[in-house]
Amino acid sequence: MLQTLNDASLAILGLLALYILYKFLRAIRLVPQQSAYVVERLGNYSKTLDAGFHALVPFFDRVAYVHDLREQAIPVEPQDCFTSDNVRVRVDGVIYISVSDPVNASYGVTDYRRAAIQLAQTTTRSVIGRMELDTTFQERALISQSVVDVLDEVDEAWGIRVHRYEIKNIDTPRTVQKAMERQMTAERDRRAVVARSEGEQQSTVNDAEGQKQELINQSEGEMQRRINEAEGRAQEIEEIANATAEAIESIADAVSKPGGEEAVKLRLAEQYLDTVARLGRQENKVLLPADLTRYDAVLSGLALDDFALQPSGAPTAQGDGAAPDAEDSTA
Repeated sequence: MLQTLNDASLAILGLLALYILYKFLRAIRLVPQQSAYVVERLGNYSKTLDAGFHALVPFFDRVAYVHDLREQAIPVEPQDCFTSDNVRVRVDGVIYISVSDPVNASYGVTDYRRAAIQLAQTTTRSVIGRMELDTTFQERALISQSVVDVLDEVDEAWGIRVHRYEIKNIDTPRTVQKAMERQMTAERDRRAVVARSEGEQQSTVNDAEGQKQELINQSEGEMQRRINEAEGRAQEIEEIANATAEAIESIADAVSKPGGEEAVKLRLAEQYLDTVARLGRQENKVLLPADLTRYDAVLSGLALDDFALQPSGAPTAQGDGAAPDAEDSTA
């Protein structure tokens, strides 16, 4: 019996020795990088262990909380939300946070992950409840920023830092999706009609502008043509007038010279005879003066009224009552 008791005592002492050894070994801690260990001594907060080697007091100190200081992506489970126009949508997302104060993360909240998820869900429901359905798809950034702003208010108390919140999906019932598809189709058709009408309107305006510009160009061209013709006629008249004036001056100079008057009379007589001959050719007859010896009458430029055509074709002079000296001649 005594031997049995000794054996039992040795076993208990051995177990106690192993337990003490285990406690001493557990008192030695190697903290990894980007980690923080919260140590309690006799149930009270003692210190926070950073990365590296640390030795604790066995049986007095213990690591109560272990925190990962890296940024964490925590999924937010899908939840049903109602918009301001009473449409049910299902929203889920991802929240990105990290532990900034291990002590507050340990004692400021029971579970900072779950608390952050719950706060993100309630804020999302509140923000979506103030929006219409169409606005929720357009204002995802506003919803995310609202969640981040609310979580920022508890950062210090909970010992966490919220980096961002992203909405993954906004799902609507099938009936609402069909209604939205019909609305989008109608909107696209309306835009197509508006674009086509605006194109036709612009085309009409362009055609009218083109016709207007064409008429303006034609009128300006016609105006310029008339101006050019008028300037040409004016220049022509001016040139003729200058030439006539020069000719008259030349004739006046010639007449004033000796023998000039006789030359002028001779020239007039030649023109007179040419005129008579031309008229005769037009009438198919030969016109002769009643008295060829009247040189003074010829030189004075007798009018054609001094001659009369007889039915037989012989011209007679209507003058001083002199008898015709020329014989009748037919062409």
